[in-house]
Amino acid sequence: MFFSQAGARPRTWEASPSEHKKWVEVFKACDEDNKGYLSREDFKVAVVMLFGYKPSKIEADAVMSSVTPNTSGISLEAFLSIVRKKKEAQLYWNEIRHIFTAFDRHYRGYLTLEDFQKAFKQVAPKLPERIVVEVFREVDQDSDGHVSFKDFEYAMNCGQK
Repeated sequence: MFFSQAGARPRTWEASPSEHKKWVEVFKACDEDNKGYLSREDFKVAVVMLFGYKPSKIEADAVMSSVTPNTSGISLEAFLSIVRKKKEAQLYWNEIRHIFTAFDRHYRGYLTLEDFQKAFKQVAPKLPERIVVEVFREVDQDSDGHVSFKDFEYAMNCGQK
């Protein structure tokens, strides 16, 4: 109820001119033959250069299937859009992780009802106790008395898709 209605919304984000320039440079570096597009393998190298990980087959398939039919790969415009979305998602995930860590004062890797009560007392002191308990129960998906980061992340993303 609480998170699904008041769910955190990712902010729209724009790359700085220097970041945009870096993305274009990576595209050009990965487009070795100056074809004007990135092949599947070129795209994987670009992701490694920008994000530090090799995309999975599933991720590469999803990106390549989104390419306009009758083209040989990902254009610069499409690449910039993909990178911006990935960067936005990365920043949003980091923001969720930061909030979770702020709630997790004892560094246990999970949140208890007491953690929720203390956090809500600081940010919403007039919120009735029963609402805090209700929120905790909603977020604690497996009802084990602990909210893992995965539970927390799911709650924060409720209604995002």
